[in-house]
Amino acid sequence: MKSAHDLVLAAKARIAEVDLQQAAAAIRNADLLIDVREADEYSAAHIPGAVNILRGLLEFKLSNDPQLSNRDLKLVLYCKNSGRSALAADALREMGYRNVLSLAGGIEAWQAAGRELLTPTLPTFD
Repeated sequence: MKSAHDLVLAAKARIAEVDLQQAAAAIRNADLLIDVREADEYSAAHIPGAVNILRGLLEFKLSNDPQLSNRDLKLVLYCKNSGRSALAADALREMGYRNVLSLAGGIEAWQAAGRELLTPTLPTFD
């Protein structure tokens, strides 16, 4: 029986990952930066410019939105540490998307490298 770790390793063997050194350029060149984490994770902090499409809904969202159905879209995906984004990238690859990258190390690696994150600001009451 395969574990989640086994599935992620197999997916990573079939997809393209982008490392931190090339991530900023890949994101600039992407048509869409997708955060596949849960909504509460996204709300806590996310990479600027990212849209949140949950991992469990990604295939359906892209299939049902005419603006996202173009299989030549340049997509960069990320999650917490790259497991979910690898699985998501593999599913999109199987759906025929040709330009999908998964951010190696996810938002944890991004944050550890001191890269910019958007975080909610709490209102001040004077």
